[in-house]
Amino acid sequence: MSGLSYQGSGVDVGAAERFVSAIEPLVRSTHGAGMVDHPSRFAGLIRPELAGLVEPVIAATCDGVGTKTLLAREPADFQGLGIDLVAMSVNDLLPLRARPLLFLDYLATSRLDPQRLEAAVRGIALGCRAAHCALVGGETAEMPGMYEEGRIELVGFAVGIVDAGDLPDPTPMARGDVVLGLPSTGLHANGFSLARAALFDRAGLHLDTVVAELGGALGSALLTPTAIYVDEVLELMDVVTVKAAAHVTGGGLAGRARALVGDALGIRLNPASFRRPPILDLIQASGDVEEAEMAATFNMGLGFLAVVAPGDATPAVALGWLPVGEVTAYGGQVDLGHG
Repeated sequence: MSGLSYQGSGVDVGAAERFVSAIEPLVRSTHGAGMVDHPSRFAGLIRPELAGLVEPVIAATCDGVGTKTLLAREPADFQGLGIDLVAMSVNDLLPLRARPLLFLDYLATSRLDPQRLEAAVRGIALGCRAAHCALVGGETAEMPGMYEEGRIELVGFAVGIVDAGDLPDPTPMARGDVVLGLPSTGLHANGFSLARAALFDRAGLHLDTVVAELGGALGSALLTPTAIYVDEVLELMDVVTVKAAAHVTGGGLAGRARALVGDALGIRLNPASFRRPPILDLIQASGDVEEAEMAATFNMGLGFLAVVAPGDATPAVALGWLPVGEVTAYGGQVDLGHG
């Protein structure tokens, strides 16, 4: 009986090395002047641009794509998941006015699938270029027995920088301040456990099911990548004073709106001021989901929120932001306008 080997146990080190070599051009495509060229493969080096910063502060975030990965089948789907991965992390830097500097990824699977993994890294590279940050490294882990065959876990880490004097200060927030919003592109990467239960388990639909209200296959609507808001948010913060901001993710629109103003004030949104993606109506009808549960799970059509003084609303709208509500004096209460 021959002895065991690592490859015989399910881990192909050679395939991993070939994969790393194959994605190197994608990684380098995200590198700017701040990257430090060094032969070490153990860590990435980047020289932050500190021009104009008086008291630079580092901000860091970590997020994943969650159960949205369960829906991906084709390489194109995994490219979209790569964009999701970047978006979910870099968007969380923005409420602090932190400019993304670098990104790292963690890709884990039961067995290396170069085609799908390369597509995921291609999406990560696309997301990093959109966010103006460098993909400086990551980890690809082949772990047979840890993951179900064919499953891929995606986790991302983003690091940004901000001047301490530029951090948003929510203390001046007052009744009558305007709540601004940016549209979402769909579900983004939140609420997929509820979405799958409603659409697949309860309604018996499939990814290939064509739904007229969605203008195509259900899978296409579900797998639309998360919007990256770096340019829009940092531009707004350069033009007006943003008192508070929130990336609408976990907790849905209701939870993020409540966190936006805290316990001392309330918030009232006008649902007629923004578009509710049709996929949300399909989920609600398919699963008989209560409106409050929808708002506590999904973004409801708004991917990012910001609060400004009434006098700053006009220049914000000129930049493409939607006036979607106002701050109220009702502490801790969020009125989403659905009765």
